[in-house]
Parts: sequence; structure tokens; C-alpha cells
Amino acid sequence: MPPSVRAAETGPVSLRERSQALARTVMVLALAALGLWILHPFLPALVWAAILAIALWPLYARAEARFPPRGHNIALPSLFTALVALVFLAPLVVLGVQAAREAHDALAWARAAEQTGIPAPELLSHLPFGAAQATAWWNATLSHPSAGSELLHRLDNSTAIGLTKSLGSEIVRRTVLFGFTLVTLFFLFRDGRAVTGQALAASAKLFGPRGERVARQMVASIHGTVDGLVLVGLGEGFLLGIVYYFAGVPHPVLLGALTAVAAMIPFGAPLVFGIAALLLLAKAAMVPAAIVVVAGFVVTFVADHFVRPALIGGTTRLPFLWVLLGILGGVETFGLLGLFLGPAVMAALMLLWREFTGGKATAS
Repeated sequence: MPPSVRAAETGPVSLRERSQALARTVMVLALAALGLWILHPFLPALVWAAILAIALWPLYARAEARFPPRGHNIALPSLFTALVALVFLAPLVVLGVQAAREAHDALAWARAAEQTGIPAPELLSHLPFGAAQATAWWNATLSHPSAGSELLHRLDNSTAIGLTKSLGSEIVRRTVLFGFTLVTLFFLFRDGRAVTGQALAASAKLFGPRGERVARQMVASIHGTVDGLVLVGLGEGFLLGIVYYFAGVPHPVLLGALTAVAAMIPFGAPLVFGIAALLLLAKAAMVPAAIVVVAGFVVTFVADHFVRPALIGGTTRLPFLWVLLGILGGVETFGLLGLFLGPAVMAALMLLWREFTGGKATAS
């Protein structure tokens, strides 16, 4: 067959194949964009479910090996999902009960302040200088009934109502997202192996072996971040809660729990133990307040400069600077999700950079 005839027969076929490949690519991108647009209100719930599933998968795999699934495999995923819900909901219930009690005390204080004014705190009399002037100013300004009544009436009722409505709508939205997170987490536990296999197969087809290495590095980063942020934060809250108790801080258990949550964010714990120290200063307990501050800085310094870098950086093979920038930048961009997404993205970028520059690739 002459070459011109062969080219005429194969040319249109090749052009048609390229056109079909381009059309398929456009269709896939369009459908992916449409799917993301439909799911975007629930993307945080899906990402949280994926992070929780990755973090808890080693424990789930051990439980699954000890109690092999039977039938529809519902019992074990339901149990793990219920435990996750309990871990998140139990502290919220405790905080809600404590807040209700504090609201009752705050209302009683407001009524007393409206009738008798706001008495000068004992701390003013223990100031190293200017104690007499500060006490005299407080008594002249805030210690009479008219001052307390004027201060309380500055609160705008419409503003308070608007704040309550916005807070209520936000609570409803967060509750719905948490519900979807739990539902997604159940299915990830039940079908986790199949989802993992499909994700690895898709990654191998799209990116080759490098894609699987990046995926495994990001998973390892999430494990390291959970250990470095969550577990270390819980440890900080436990230790400082003991310090609060012996120092005489009001509600040491509640403040210890708040410290644990705040400690998961870099530089968040000083805000809480600073409040604890101020509560002691309000009671003129100078030495216990100083002990709380010193103990807080010692615990957070050891955790932030030794324990966390070893846990997160050792798993992700990231220098501490990039761990810190990943966490802070992730929180700034994605909120709490950024605590885990930031280091994961930094770990993937560092792996790609090492491979690009000829460094030794990590396949952990």
C-alpha cells in the first residue's frame, strides 16, 4: 500500500483519538468541578473524617484482627464511630454544664453589682506602687450603685439578641457537619481497605510510583501530627491541670481541659495558663500565680522545642521550621483542619524537592 494511502487512513484515526482524549479530559474536569461545587459545604466534614480515619486506622486494624468482621461488618465500625463521638461530645457536655453554672453565678454578680456597685478587687491593695491611688479611683468610679447600673445598661439588648442568633445558627451548622463527619467516618472504617486500594491504584495510574510515595508520606505526616499535637497537647493539659489544682486555681479540671485544647495549637497554651494566673492574681495569690506562669512556660517550652519536633519532624522528616510554618500557615488558611493539612502538604513538598534535587527519597 502506498505511504500516502496509509497516512490518509491512519491520519484521521489519530486525529479522532486525540479529539476523543481531549473531550474525555474536559468532561472529567467539568464533572470533577461540578462534584466539588456540589460537595463544597460538606468538604470540611469529609476531610475531618479522612483525618480521623487515618489517625485511628492502626487501632482499628488491631481490633479488626482480633475480632474479624462477619456478615455486613457493621459492629466494629459502629463501635469506633461511637467512641469518636463520645470523645468529642463528652467534653462539650461538661463545658456546657459548667458554663450554665457560671452563668448563674455571673447573673447573681450582675444583680449585686447593679444594687451595690462593683467592689474593688483585693489585688489593688497588693500592688507594689500606686495601690492607694488605684483603690481610690476604683471606689470613686465603680464602687457605687449608679456606676454598676450604668455599666450593665451599656449592654445593648438588640446586640445580645443578634449575637445569640448567630451563635445558635453556627452551633446548628457545626452540629450538622459533625453528624456528616461521623457518618463518613463509619463508611471509611467499614470500607477503608477498599478505598485505600482504589486510591493507590488511581495514584499509580496518574502519577506512577512517585504518587504512592507522596500519598504514604502525607499519611505518615498525619500520624506524626496527631501524636505531636493531640497527644502532646493532652499531656500538657494534664500536667498543667495538676499545677492548677495545687495552686488553688478555680475550676482546675475545666482550665486543664481548655489548656489541652489550646496546646494543640502552637503558642495557644500560654493564653489559658495566663488566664489561670490572672484568676489567682485577682485573689491576691501572688506566689501561686508566679508558680503557674513558670510551670506553664517550662511545660510548653519542653513540649514545643523537644517533644513535638521529635514526633512530627521524625515521622515526616521535616525540619522544625517547616513543621511550625506548616502548622501556622495551615491554621491561617484552613482553620483547625490546617493543623493536619499544613504539615502533610509540607511533607509532600519536601519529598518532591528531595527527589527533584537528587536527594534520597523516603518511601515511609
